[in-house]
Formats: sequence, C-alpha cells, structure tokens
Amino acid sequence: MHKTSPHRHQRLADQIQRDLAELIPRELRDPLNGLITIQAVELSPDLAHVKVYFTVLGGDPQYALGSLQEKAGYLHSLLFKRMHTHTVPTLHFVFDTSIERGAEMSRLIDQALGSKPN
Repeated sequence: MHKTSPHRHQRLADQIQRDLAELIPRELRDPLNGLITIQAVELSPDLAHVKVYFTVLGGDPQYALGSLQEKAGYLHSLLFKRMHTHTVPTLHFVFDTSIERGAEMSRLIDQALGSKPN
C-alpha cells in the first residue's frame, strides 16, 4: 500500500478546499442556496474520499446540501481537470453546525451574564 506524506496529504486537502471555494459559487447559482462557504475538508488516509464541511448564509442548509450532492459528480470532474493528481477523491458534503453552536453558546452566556445581579 502506498503511503502519502503528511505534507502532501495536507497540500491536497488545502488545494481541494481552495478549488471548491472558487467552483461552488460559480457552478451553483441558485439563489435559494444562499452563500455557501467551505469551512474545512477532511481527506481520508487512502485519499479516496473527502468530507467537505460547509456553512450557508442566507439560505436553507438542507436545500444547499441537496444542491451540493446533486452537483458532486460534476464538481468532482471539474476538480479532476484542475488538479495535477492521478485521482481526485469522492466528494461527501456535510453541513457544519459548529458556527451555529458557537453563536448559540455565546447567546446563552450573554443571557446568563445579563440575568445575574452585579
């Protein structure tokens, strides 16, 4: 089995993230998607699969996820044309709820601090 160096692995993940950040706004022009932002990519050790974590501003996350899944094969083919690798991993899109969880935690902290007497 061929092992990849950690640096190559990270460079490939970074390249996929940069390329998808350029391709998605251009290829998914549906206004119902809102603004889709790529937060992170997680490449499998064998480089066969990549989880693409995204957030949505001004759109429905489930609708955006459906759009991304529908266009995954097309985005994969566009990545293949851009990248100088033998293979491009299969794309798996995941809605990233960490920003929403962080905002909710911040709101709860503010609420708790605001309700305490000084």
